Amino acid sequence: MVGEFVVLRLRRHPSVDLIVALLPGACLLLALRSALTGAGWVWVALCLAASLPAHLFDLLRRRR
Repeated sequence: MVGEFVVLRLRRHPSVDLIVALLPGACLLLALRSALTGAGWVWVALCLAASLPAHLFDLLRRRR
């Protein structure tokens, strides 16, 4: 994700747009990490639940 951020930043995309675009993926990666490390189901569910509003916010920002 850091590599993707750097490449897109070099293409002159604003940092705020990049962070908003990468946030849903970061939430999904946290959910995967939580599941693979044996964290409680609550942590996996919270990370998954956080990815939906982040994704919807990204979609709304792109639409404008």
